[in-house]
Amino acid sequence: MAHPAAQTPLHPLNDRRFVLTGIPVLALLVLIPRGLLHVRSWQEVVVAWLFSLVFTTAFWLSGRALWLGLFRRMPRVEQTGRRLWWLAGTNTLTAMLVTLGLGSLAAWAQGGHLDASTFWFEFGLNMVPTVMVQLIYESRHFFQQWEQNVRRAEQLQSAGVQSQLEALQSQLDPHFLFNSLNTLSALVEPENEPAQRFVEQLSDVYRYVLLARERTTVLLSEELAFVDTYLALHKVRFRDNLRVTQHVPPEALGQLVAPLSIQLLVENALKHNVASREHPLELHLTADLTAHYIVVENTLRPRTAGLAPGTGTGLRNVRHRYELLGALLPVVVSAANGVFQVKLPLLPAR
Repeated sequence: MAHPAAQTPLHPLNDRRFVLTGIPVLALLVLIPRGLLHVRSWQEVVVAWLFSLVFTTAFWLSGRALWLGLFRRMPRVEQTGRRLWWLAGTNTLTAMLVTLGLGSLAAWAQGGHLDASTFWFEFGLNMVPTVMVQLIYESRHFFQQWEQNVRRAEQLQSAGVQSQLEALQSQLDPHFLFNSLNTLSALVEPENEPAQRFVEQLSDVYRYVLLARERTTVLLSEELAFVDTYLALHKVRFRDNLRVTQHVPPEALGQLVAPLSIQLLVENALKHNVASREHPLELHLTADLTAHYIVVENTLRPRTAGLAPGTGTGLRNVRHRYELLGALLPVVVSAANGVFQVKLPLLPAR
């Protein structure tokens, strides 16, 4: 299940420039402690650099492959520490084994043996390209994550503002609206309880819309309470032509959803489908914790006259908002056998 803070893994490999530039430079740098500055013949420098190039390439590509393998297994932010420990341990062991093997082979070729001081000196030098490679890839990945987070935050803010503007685009100034509703409530006779209740519910609807502007996610319980109020307003008009059933287990109410996302689906169902005595509009809201979805479905009986056909902008906006929230599960839309269904991912509470 996706957490709102979870990140979609970035693909780490677009590193041809790093490889082609980094290996030759690093191969030259590791020659400095081996006495490169005291070599007088450029031919010796070239030979030494070529040998260093071979070993640096081996260390670089093996370290790169190791990092990529661990990244694929542990890509998320909360797994970074574990991934780094695996990298440190595996790289150290690999460098020790390679140093021991190559050092012993070189000493044997010269008729001697590999002593401890030489081993540790060579081991330290061999760790340089190993550590450098891991630092390059981890730093690059960290920067990519930071860049993606900044971009996602900006897009999420933009999508949230757009959603609120769409919800409020036909409304007047909020303060004027609430003052007018309070005035209307005072004008309605106290014994007219249905009218009083209708005004109060209308105030609750717009209050929630305004509060939701400041939040990227809300509890499912809050969104469903708002949807209940929203539907109560429409029941006054539709009466028995609108039939609503809701099956949401209590344990699902602590999950998170994008604000106004369920309301948008309900609104679309009311706006684009027939709701009459002969053909009542059936609306079902269910939560499936096993699949991690809240499901909104309605009978599909499009209106043949009146409102213009939907453009799909609202659904595209909902999809985009859930992508920005880091939901690994997609928003699923389907229409079959006279039923229109939308599944919204449930996001776990932080």
